[in-house]
Amino acid sequence: MHPLRDVLYAELHSRPFQVIPSPTRISYLAIMVGSEQKNAEYEHFRSLYSYFDGIPPEGDGACFEVDFGNFKIRRDKHLEFTSYMITHTPVDGSIGFFDQNALDCLPINWLSKIPGIVIAAFHVAVEDARTIPELDLALVKSHFEGMRLVGSRPQNGDAQVWTSFQLHSDGCGRFLIYNKNMSDSQLGRMVQRVVEIETYRLMALLALPMARRYSAELVNMDEQLAQITANLSDSTEPLDEQAILGELIDMAAWVEATRAKTSFRFSATKAYHELVLKRLNELKEDGVSGHLTITEFMTRRLTPAVRTCSTVGNHLESLSRRIDRVSDMMRTQVEMSIQSQNQQLLTSMDRRSKIQLAMQHTVEGLSVAAISYYSVGLLKFLIEAVYDKGVNFDKSLVIGLSVPLVVGGVWLATRRIHKRFLLLAKAREEKGE
Repeated sequence: MHPLRDVLYAELHSRPFQVIPSPTRISYLAIMVGSEQKNAEYEHFRSLYSYFDGIPPEGDGACFEVDFGNFKIRRDKHLEFTSYMITHTPVDGSIGFFDQNALDCLPINWLSKIPGIVIAAFHVAVEDARTIPELDLALVKSHFEGMRLVGSRPQNGDAQVWTSFQLHSDGCGRFLIYNKNMSDSQLGRMVQRVVEIETYRLMALLALPMARRYSAELVNMDEQLAQITANLSDSTEPLDEQAILGELIDMAAWVEATRAKTSFRFSATKAYHELVLKRLNELKEDGVSGHLTITEFMTRRLTPAVRTCSTVGNHLESLSRRIDRVSDMMRTQVEMSIQSQNQQLLTSMDRRSKIQLAMQHTVEGLSVAAISYYSVGLLKFLIEAVYDKGVNFDKSLVIGLSVPLVVGGVWLATRRIHKRFLLLAKAREEKGE
């Protein structure tokens, strides 16, 4: 047996749909928890058991569903947030839809100390056609504090859903679900889809303020890059290449830092948006006359926001590539400038080498003359010494004949030495020394 076989089977059942009766009251919290807060959040959840004399779980898991008698609480752990769904069936059916909520079942001390940041908080009132034969629209609107409503008939008309997608005076959102002909299991699945739509909607919109903030800066970057490109292509005067390269490096650093900050958030927005669309499709909505459906509302408001985030992300990628191309062009221009300078330098060095070679030949000629002069002088002393000892010869003739011999000998010796140095230099060059 594969060691992960049991785990793989259990994964499909790790987040079962709830069975929710009607009427009932539900409160939902989605809390963003950082990596350093996850252990603290789990320990805080375990502490809830002590208020109701329960036995807390030993290890953390993806989903916990606990029945504490007068209410149930379900904790789901996600990548970026942890959700709590509290379900309570009211005893008094005459109480208003949102006058009593499931959060009242939790200890205030425990509720106020949950680690993390609340991103979604809303109440769901589930009513049944058996207790309320018909919903009056004016009554419904009064429970949403007169706000404009979004309504639909999901599951092919077996239920009605009303919401405003706004925060109310208690700081929470509100959903009213009117169950006409759904079983408790069907109702549980539909409620799960509704709360996921609202949660994923908010998580998807987290990137929008970031996208708007960076969008204005990207416009300035575009203009700056366009100006640099125009200067490179149109300028007839020498440019400060060092300053331009420094400017491009600063722009590239800003773009890469911005991409690092936004890449995950924009990718998450795309993923959450796809989940929202999938849940909306599963609702199988019919319209309510005179009101936007949830799908229509989301398509009109959420989809453009997600496209804005996608556009800013693509703009960052495009700007990064354009900066790279301009930088390559700038580097090519700098290399060509360096090559031109090197060519001029080599030409100058070649000219100086020729001058030095001519001077060297001149010096060598003068050296031959000087060495010959001193050599003839020394030879003259030798000839005079021999003549003074009584050897009879024409002293002036011998000295005169020695001059061309000495000059020729010095010249040959100089040439041999020069040739030897050239051979040594060539040998070292071949060896790469």
